[in-house]
Amino acid sequence: MKLIDYGVRDDERPYIEEWSKDNNVEVKIVSDLLNPQTIEQAKGFDGVVAYQQLPYEPAIFDKMHDFDIHVLSLRNVGVDNVPFDALKKNDIKLTNVPSYSPTAIAEYSVTGLMILLRSMKSMIRKVDKHNFKWAPDIGRELNELTVGVAGTGRIGRAAIKIYQGFGAKVLAFDKYQNPDIEKQGLYVDSLEELLQKSDVVTLHLPSLGKGNTVINKDTIKGMKDNAIVVNTGRGDLINTQDLYDAVVSEKLAGAVLDVYENEVGIFNTDRSSEQLDDQLLSKMIDNPKIIVTPHIAFYTTTAVKNMATISLDSMMDELNNGKSDNEIDLN
Repeated sequence: MKLIDYGVRDDERPYIEEWSKDNNVEVKIVSDLLNPQTIEQAKGFDGVVAYQQLPYEPAIFDKMHDFDIHVLSLRNVGVDNVPFDALKKNDIKLTNVPSYSPTAIAEYSVTGLMILLRSMKSMIRKVDKHNFKWAPDIGRELNELTVGVAGTGRIGRAAIKIYQGFGAKVLAFDKYQNPDIEKQGLYVDSLEELLQKSDVVTLHLPSLGKGNTVINKDTIKGMKDNAIVVNTGRGDLINTQDLYDAVVSEKLAGAVLDVYENEVGIFNTDRSSEQLDDQLLSKMIDNPKIIVTPHIAFYTTTAVKNMATISLDSMMDELNNGKSDNEIDLN
């Protein structure tokens, strides 16, 4: 068995090499992303593993079919950048890593919120300039707030436990209700009700498709004054301009954004020596009431190891047994 792994970062490489040694499977590690040109390197291999935010072009899968490669294993959970029609046309199976560390993302969402509640972005900037005055950066206490968790999958449920540990009142909404959360009586009847009743709204939802936003100028009108939005889910859940305007107008108290609808090509790159072309992103970074980080809620040693190894385990299951627990239903 010979596998090729694309888009591999330096922090992933040791885990892939260790897996290769432990399983006695050859894995070629490629730092380039997967595209119609780099797929040429896969000729002679049995399976392709990859991770990237850019779309996977249909021509990739035509080439995979030509090379008699019929499994693509993703090192991440999201599949919205993969064209299912092209997979089906070329008889290619798809696997993902459905859960690499829900706790990592849940912890990060709470961390970002705490930074915002205690005005730490503004305070750190002041202290860097040797300004040690307290005011006007007075904080708020999480235990006094109602937190609305949108999405009660693995990550949402992990977040609920943490918020409950802080003593916050928790509400939840999910189209597909979890029995344990239902027993606790946390669910409200609609997303609109969640937005109306929450001091903090934290999003743990998959993408709902382009243009289908949860936070926009219309839904913001129904939210509490001085509410906060936390998003570690998908950037396109929010109309970012509407959110920014609401923070500037002080309808909302602030936002924590680890994902951004226009992040592809910007996040996980070094732009320190140049001016950002994205003016909205620049304004949000400058605003002390908005915390922006580059899609790193997942980024822990535990999560990176799981992403690297579970994707390879799934590939081996597919090639050896014709099936994996992590296979995606393309229909």
